[in-house]
Amino acid sequence: MRIQIEKLALLLSASVAVAAAQQSSPLQVKTETGVVEGKVHGSSRAFLGIPYAAPPVGELRWKAPAPPVAWQGVRDATKFGARCMQGNIFDDMVFRDQGPSEDCLMLNVWTPANVAKKRLPVMVWIHGGGFVAGASSEPRQDGATLAEQDVIVVSMNYRMGIFGFFELPELITDSGNNAAGNYGLLDQVATLQWVKKNIAAFGGDPGNVTIFGESAGSFSVSELMASPLAKGLFQRAIGESGADFPAKATLTTLEERAKESAEYAKKVLGTDSLKELRAIPADKLLETVSKPGSERRGPSMVVVDGYFLPKPVPEIFATGAQNDVPLLAGWNRDEGSGAVLSAKPPLTAASVKELGEKEFKDNSAEFFKLYPASDDATAVRSWEDFAGDRFIALGTWKWMEAESATGKSPVYRYRFDEAPPDDPSRQPGMGAFHSGEIEYVFGTLEWRIPTLWKSQDKALSELMRKYWANFAKNGNPNGAGLPQWPTYKPGGDAQVMHLSGQSKAAKDGQRGRYEFLRKTWER
Repeated sequence: MRIQIEKLALLLSASVAVAAAQQSSPLQVKTETGVVEGKVHGSSRAFLGIPYAAPPVGELRWKAPAPPVAWQGVRDATKFGARCMQGNIFDDMVFRDQGPSEDCLMLNVWTPANVAKKRLPVMVWIHGGGFVAGASSEPRQDGATLAEQDVIVVSMNYRMGIFGFFELPELITDSGNNAAGNYGLLDQVATLQWVKKNIAAFGGDPGNVTIFGESAGSFSVSELMASPLAKGLFQRAIGESGADFPAKATLTTLEERAKESAEYAKKVLGTDSLKELRAIPADKLLETVSKPGSERRGPSMVVVDGYFLPKPVPEIFATGAQNDVPLLAGWNRDEGSGAVLSAKPPLTAASVKELGEKEFKDNSAEFFKLYPASDDATAVRSWEDFAGDRFIALGTWKWMEAESATGKSPVYRYRFDEAPPDDPSRQPGMGAFHSGEIEYVFGTLEWRIPTLWKSQDKALSELMRKYWANFAKNGNPNGAGLPQWPTYKPGGDAQVMHLSGQSKAAKDGQRGRYEFLRKTWER
């Protein structure tokens, strides 16, 4: 009997010691589902690969994310979780995880090294990639350096492609919400819910959360601002190049999309039975829908499902029903450079005139006043501007205009004008290309080729990190010693912060272009 009591005492003593170690170790944090142990990463702490939802496999494929499963003991949080299912689509994406998997709903947290008794602002990053590719393990999106600005950085993986955006009549009835599709966006909501419940344990303030993203991630930010499901889960928003404000609205109903998807599934996958589709192994499903002629990629426009989105995003903003929070948004000067440089044969003044007349017909004279084509060099630059406007700038501009019109929160607009150094991994002469600002925002300039970057690039990166962090702290990017960034007021005196080696605010010189495109395409 005495031996048993002694054994019990030893066990209790060991448990107390473990609990004390968990409380005292700065690399161990207790979440609602269990203890995680991270690592020191530079001058920050990193907690990687934390589940924020149950694996979306089997019966959970094409369902809203379920709560994460609790674990016993201490979970290793020193490695990135698997990226969500995707093919090799974008050459500039490099990953540090073990590969794609359907079990991918994991997030990462970076904090300053010392967060004792602090409640720091939280910045939740949403990666881009056209809703078909990307992951939180990309080195250019590492949160360690940004966290040095006295913020906590969170990033997540979310479902993409057919795994994240798929509608079927059976899925509508199976959902319990009379909705289908938008699973990748529901994953983002689940991340924000996890942050609200758990981030205080990491030293973060669950009442001061900024969502920010680039490209598809910026589209997501505009959609989260519109979604009633995200209400109260964030207090500020940053959009880098993109918004769900289509240049030409083409509304498809959920029922129409579900019918089209069922026909596609029958033709390409051999069945539209939900049970049979859920039984297809993830790698086989991805391979089948990626074959030439059978591609099913990300959504060209997120479906209005009546649940995540009750109405199209522009309509929600027009009625003032959006989550009204301070907004910082903009785009890069050369968003259209990729399309122009890849044009075959190369563009000339004659070919640009032909393209412009074909696109705008009776309005082409007005188009060429705004996008002149007097000679080859001018015409190519004009078509690059137009390609960027059509691709990204117009939608992002309409987003800021809509928030300014119906919201009460301040809006700040930027244009990223700095051309990153030419890199052997991409075509030369891209300028300030789409996604080119990411390394500057995160302070990860040197992850690929350290010798490329100049002191001017490093100074701009430091400036942008301060602007982004200041905005996360108080809804205003301005701070001591920084070039003054005025709020954005639509109209002839609208001010834009031009981010470059000589960053400064200036009057918007392109408003006429966006007004023309909106007027012409909305007729």
